[in-house]
Amino acid sequence: MELLQRWGWGALRSPFRVCARKEGDVIVACSTLCFGKQPLDEALKAIGDMHFGKVDLAIHEKCHHLRPSSVAANVGRIAHHLKSVCPLGLAAFHVEIIANDDAEHDQQLRAICRLARLVTVPLVCVPAPPAGADLKKVIERLTAMAKIAHGEGVILTIETGIGTMTEMPETAAEICEKVPGLGLTLDPSHYLVGPARGMPFDCVYPYVKHVRLRDTGAGPNEFQVRVGQGQVDYGKIVGQLEKCHYDRLLTVDVRDMPEASYAVEPEVRKLKYLLESLV
Repeated sequence: MELLQRWGWGALRSPFRVCARKEGDVIVACSTLCFGKQPLDEALKAIGDMHFGKVDLAIHEKCHHLRPSSVAANVGRIAHHLKSVCPLGLAAFHVEIIANDDAEHDQQLRAICRLARLVTVPLVCVPAPPAGADLKKVIERLTAMAKIAHGEGVILTIETGIGTMTEMPETAAEICEKVPGLGLTLDPSHYLVGPARGMPFDCVYPYVKHVRLRDTGAGPNEFQVRVGQGQVDYGKIVGQLEKCHYDRLLTVDVRDMPEASYAVEPEVRKLKYLLESLV
């Protein structure tokens, strides 16, 4: 209860908070990266056993769960497998493609968006371009990528990230404003310890289509800390989202990183309960 009071649970009065879930409610999901050391089937089972609403599936070329190149090689087979091993349902794809050129990249992106359509995933998130890139070229490139996603009936988002064009909130908002159909995946941890540290990021909320959360400390080596030991104001974030009529996911994204000095699963469960109390 002390943690809930600290994060504004007692003061928050939001239409998100209902007794029974209905269409349009915010859903608390879990990233498969929370169980990234386990095989995908085991990670999905662990998420199901914790009774999450949905799954946020990482499709990374450097991750052993599911790779973009594998999706591009056989979309139909991957779709069939995911339907059989994920009864919870998938709500988002977290994508990182490694390609030699734009043509190869777009081939894999198109395959992933087609997979999203086949397994009824509404949203595909990709990294933002690196910081310092030419804004005009970034807008042209992201416009082309958003068209690929739109062609499959999927929303494309870029995520807020240190070292990318979205590391400053104003630039993130400007890109989303100028690229038709593009949304933003908000990961506030990057704003709390990155170049935007100490700055408000209210300007991004109108463009947010997806949210990933963990707790983050104040130091440069505290990107992820135990829930309750950091500075993420979950109540404020939910309140800001509510003002923008946000009705999608809050994804628990506590990574099982090698350097973590604590068990990740209890932190995942703790953050799940906290977010559910807010929505």
